[in-house]
Amino acid sequence: MTLRPYREEDLKEILSLFYRSVHELASGDYTPAQLDAWAPSDPDEEGWRRSLAAHYALVAEEDGRIVGFGDLDGDYLDRLYVLPERKGRGAGSLLCGALEERARAAGEKRMTAFSSRTALSFFAGRGYAVLRENTVERRGRYLINYKVEKIF
Repeated sequence: MTLRPYREEDLKEILSLFYRSVHELASGDYTPAQLDAWAPSDPDEEGWRRSLAAHYALVAEEDGRIVGFGDLDGDYLDRLYVLPERKGRGAGSLLCGALEERARAAGEKRMTAFSSRTALSFFAGRGYAVLRENTVERRGRYLINYKVEKIF
């Protein structure tokens, strides 16, 4: 598995990965309506394009296929997703470690993220502490997530 910078031509594959990751991995923690609100079948491609271009974004590849991606905005880990069949096989840890290192190298003293219920144990295992429970509205649905922080 290798990491590389995100390229604009990755967008379609990333959007598909995001949809599958949310709908397949988080289905035990959120309702179908919440999953659809979080990861709709018709994503705002231009919004994603702008956001990924503005952030430090990486993809994890294996055998020419994107198996995960993540992006960083200063000390904020905006997104971190892996293909469902890659869960627990190192892609998320590799991406998160590289993004943490990027933040440290930029002089950041901590890293924050908003974790889903599904990913909370992943972040806890990496030394993140829960700061608070949070309610976020997406397309008229309310989802619970958690603000987490890791001090470097």
